[in-house]
Amino acid sequence: MQRGNGAVIGKQNTPTTSVATGVWALNEVQRAVLGGIWPRLSFTVVQTFTASGTWTCPAGVTEVEYLVVAGGGGGGGGNNSLGAGGGGGAGGFRTGTGLSVTAGTDYTITVGGGGSGGSGGSGTNGSNSVFSTITSAGGGTGGGVSGNGSAGGSGGGGAYLAAGGAGNTPSTSPSQGNNGSGWDGGKSGGGGGASEAGGTDAAGEGGDGTATSISGTSVTYAGGGGGGGGGLTPGGTGGGGASTGTGTQAVAGTANTGGGGGGGGELAFPGAAGGSGIVILKYNVAAQTVFTFKSSTKWTCPTGVASVDYLVVAGGGGGGGANGGGGGAGGFRTGTGFSVTAGTEYTITVGGGGSGGGAGQIDGTSGSNSVFSTITSAGGGGGGKTGVNQSAGQSGGSGGGGGDNQPGGSGNTPSTSPSQGNNGGSGAGSSAAPNYGSGGGGGAVASGGNGTSTVGGSGGAGTASSISGSSVTYAGGGGGGVSSGGTAGTGGAGGGGAAGNPSTATAGTSGTTNRGGGGGGGTFASTPGNPATAGGAGGSGIVIIKLN
Repeated sequence: MQRGNGAVIGKQNTPTTSVATGVWALNEVQRAVLGGIWPRLSFTVVQTFTASGTWTCPAGVTEVEYLVVAGGGGGGGGNNSLGAGGGGGAGGFRTGTGLSVTAGTDYTITVGGGGSGGSGGSGTNGSNSVFSTITSAGGGTGGGVSGNGSAGGSGGGGAYLAAGGAGNTPSTSPSQGNNGSGWDGGKSGGGGGASEAGGTDAAGEGGDGTATSISGTSVTYAGGGGGGGGGLTPGGTGGGGASTGTGTQAVAGTANTGGGGGGGGELAFPGAAGGSGIVILKYNVAAQTVFTFKSSTKWTCPTGVASVDYLVVAGGGGGGGANGGGGGAGGFRTGTGFSVTAGTEYTITVGGGGSGGGAGQIDGTSGSNSVFSTITSAGGGGGGKTGVNQSAGQSGGSGGGGGDNQPGGSGNTPSTSPSQGNNGGSGAGSSAAPNYGSGGGGGAVASGGNGTSTVGGSGGAGTASSISGSSVTYAGGGGGGVSSGGTAGTGGAGGGGAAGNPSTATAGTSGTTNRGGGGGGGTFASTPGNPATAGGAGGSGIVIIKLN
């Protein structure tokens, strides 16, 4: 008897990018993958900002979970005749899930600072923290010298005979904070906290904050500061500072918790500062996702990730003033298969560019280092100055160009393998007249050019990287300056700035932001009086990580 192949007849399976249930033939899986509708391996990422910066939304990310806590208010100051100060209110506390974001967009992150404590009067409110459309308001300051507490994310406590400030100001839903309490006959009021009003647990105590596990562990934020008067008054849980009583200093709110500062005791003791805020983002990404860090932050390695590719570029050096040397590029380091540990929080440091030297023949300053894990790229060396006190270019990731007859700075300092940069060019030397060209800053792939009697040295070229998904050149050196009648040095490919143009009396061009380029040297212009111009600032660095 002839036999046919068996089959299973049932409802057709329909996959999504998150789930595919049922029994699948290999050709069905292949079609779904090619159609972009098969589930992808994903990782959960936590990124923490303890200072203001920029978050670049990775490809494929459409929504985030967030925590935004503002700076806490300062505690009010005590007064000899009018009693103790009120506790500062906690910074506003806002958290949520499913906030829409757009891949590839740079979002400005603002982390609010804590308010200052009062001295013989009220202090100041904390500053707002902001991410996208979410703003948490700074905590209200505690009152001083019979003053009311101020309104804010949570309100400050009132001083002698005074009322507490209103919380949840401006109003949000859910509420971002609570009211401060007023004077109760023996103590000044406590600042409000994220989860309760000041004075809820006891007279003058700061209101407690709220716990969240967005970072992976439970942490409490946004506690109110304790009010002064009659001995120790605790702050609220979540970083609220205590008022320690007559004759002793109040306690500041804890940094990066948004806690309010403690109120000052009698005998004119000042109130304490509020704690700074924090912003934390949590989101899911696919394998091979690229993270671009344009400012310093903290990044928690996702579970399941054991290695990454990286690019770490430091800040470029500033160009020397007048016809000074070009700034050296920031160190350029890249690699693949770099081991990381899942669950570890890594501090990402993005180095800033050095400042350009002033017009009065002043050296440029070196850029700052960029760091990821054990990988440190050194800031580019500043360009040397010209004139009687002429100087060599400074050493760094790539060296700065030398002024007049001075040598360029050494690149690849400190030494790495592969090399992170190259030497700066030398000035024109004893035959520098008539235009006294200074050396160009070194770049990631080439040394800076030497200056001549008529032309400033060109900046060394940078290196291209495709880690971001497209080819981008980083770490070009700045062009060397030249005096009136000469030709300004060109900036190196990769964000290096050109030297100032003597015919138009322009300053040196700054290195490109987030490329680590060196700044161009200034110039002595050809216009009447031969005015000198400043060197350009170095460009800030960048850190890019790609998951393996």
